[in-house]
Amino acid sequence: MIILGLVFIFQFGISCSCLAINRSKQTDLINASWWVMGNNTRHELERSFDCCGLFNLTTQYQDDASCNALCKNRSSTCQMCGEIFLKHSDEALKILGGVGLFFSFTEILGVWLAMRFRNQKDPRANPSAFL
Repeated sequence: MIILGLVFIFQFGISCSCLAINRSKQTDLINASWWVMGNNTRHELERSFDCCGLFNLTTQYQDDASCNALCKNRSSTCQMCGEIFLKHSDEALKILGGVGLFFSFTEILGVWLAMRFRNQKDPRANPSAFL
C-alpha cells in the first residue's frame, strides 16, 4: 500500500509535468539537444523527418549541401526540423500525460481498496485459531 502510494505520487507528478510543459520550454529543450547531437545524428534525423535545419536560428542549414533530406532534391527549400519535432513532441506529451493521469488515479483506487480491506478476516479460516 505504501509503495503503491509512492508510485502514485511519482506518476502523478510526471503526468502533470508532461501536460504542463509549454511550447517555449519544448523549443528550448529541442534547441539544446540539437546542439549537443553529433553531425551524423543530425543528418540521420534530417533524412528521417525529411527536413533541414532546426529553427530560423539555423538558416545556414537551408543552403547546406550536407543536408541529405529528400526535400532538397524535390525543391529548393525544406521544412525546418524544429517545427516537425515540436508537433511530434507536443502530441506525445499530451498522450503520455493523459495515460499517466488515468493510471495514477486507478492506483489511488488500489490504495483505497487496500486500506479498506486490509484487516478483513478470511471467512474460510478456523474461527478458533489465534490469527
